Amino acid sequence: MAKYVFLVMSCMLLGFSGLSQGSGDSLRLIQLSGVVVSSDSLEQMPYATIFDKTVARGTIADYFGFFSVVVEPGDTILFRYYGHRESSFIVPDSLSDDRYSIIHMMFKDSTMKFLPEVTVYPWPSRADFARAFVEMEPYDDAFRQAQRKLSGESLAFIASKVGSDGSISYGYAQNQQNTKLYTMGQSPVNNLMNPFAWASFLQAWRSGQLSRE
Repeated sequence: MAKYVFLVMSCMLLGFSGLSQGSGDSLRLIQLSGVVVSSDSLEQMPYATIFDKTVARGTIADYFGFFSVVVEPGDTILFRYYGHRESSFIVPDSLSDDRYSIIHMMFKDSTMKFLPEVTVYPWPSRADFARAFVEMEPYDDAFRQAQRKLSGESLAFIASKVGSDGSISYGYAQNQQNTKLYTMGQSPVNNLMNPFAWASFLQAWRSGQLSRE
């Protein structure tokens, strides 16, 4: 009886081992990388869509048209980009390396030429556009707004409202410590006897920088 049980357990273990080895051999992953370019100008196509139709998984290319996705041999990869025809690429099943690079070219869709041009405005009607046109301030553009918000008075007002955080407190404490170390073993620096400080004071006084507004 014991021999019979041992024989059955051995057969089960060998069967599980064979299944695990077979599944491990069949699952082969490949790092597919490449660049999506246009066929007429060879320019990179930013943010193109790359979709693995076989496993229903995809990614998006970066600004330079570069992409990288994990695939299996035989997977069908779809490439989509606005104004271009959808194209596909089948991962070869005869690859010996686990990395594969391609340069995928996409062709423009000729049917897009017959679509009418659509201009989108931020106003829902002509009356709203007329009201916005009358009420707008043409001289208060983005550059002038930036100059006004980055002026000394605005920055000083914002700084007075913002409390010191940990980094500012730490920097202040470090400056105090460095000042103590600089004058260690001697008298602290006294600007009343500093001729350069007096020269700066007299120059500012003569130029009117110290006058009250």
